[in-house]
Amino acid sequence: MISARILSISIQWAALAAPLLCAGDLSSYREFQFGMDLPAVVKLVGMNSSEAKVIHQRPELIQELDWRPSRIPGSSPDADSVKSIVFSFCNGALFRMVVNYDRYKTEGLTVEDMVEAISANYGTATRPPAEIMFPSIYNESVKVMARWEDSQYSFNLVRSSYQLSFGMVVYSKQLDALAQAAITEARRLDQQEAPQKELELRQKQQADSRVLLEKARLTNKPSFRP
Repeated sequence: MISARILSISIQWAALAAPLLCAGDLSSYREFQFGMDLPAVVKLVGMNSSEAKVIHQRPELIQELDWRPSRIPGSSPDADSVKSIVFSFCNGALFRMVVNYDRYKTEGLTVEDMVEAISANYGTATRPPAEIMFPSIYNESVKVMARWEDSQYSFNLVRSSYQLSFGMVVYSKQLDALAQAAITEARRLDQQEAPQKELELRQKQQADSRVLLEKARLTNKPSFRP
């Protein structure tokens, strides 16, 4: 089972990470640890597991949870520079987080300002000539402005070209690879099954229409007067 593989990989990589802690612990973002399960995350953010959106159900369960810190009971809307975090889970294990910073709380900050602040937690950044997908309503490919990574995890500072706001795409390389393979296969299956699903939908719509017409007929026929 892939869930067992995810747990095993998480434990193995956590053990390997110990020598790298001096360079910045990339195994978590704030209090959210890669590999933690959905119930643990929703407990931290004050949500319910039922609020997680199912993206794919096969070959593996892929879910997303969209959280805004302002939802925390009693919290001040001005208390956090994070506007939202989208958590991604594969069979219930956290493999990726997409962090959106509030544009008004980062207004005026330069890339160097952001790198300096983030490096205080995660060590020295690199500036790779790379792009990465930044999931949003635009789902855009954006330039990586700075990266913090080791053999297990990758933290990428980005900036949306539409919203002019900073963000971070952070993920476990091993868990993300498993999830992306599952997502690719799910999309292939969706495309393969699309014609049959469309046919079944049309047939259901036609059957529903016939039921409604028959119901109307039974209502209207006795009362019709020419």
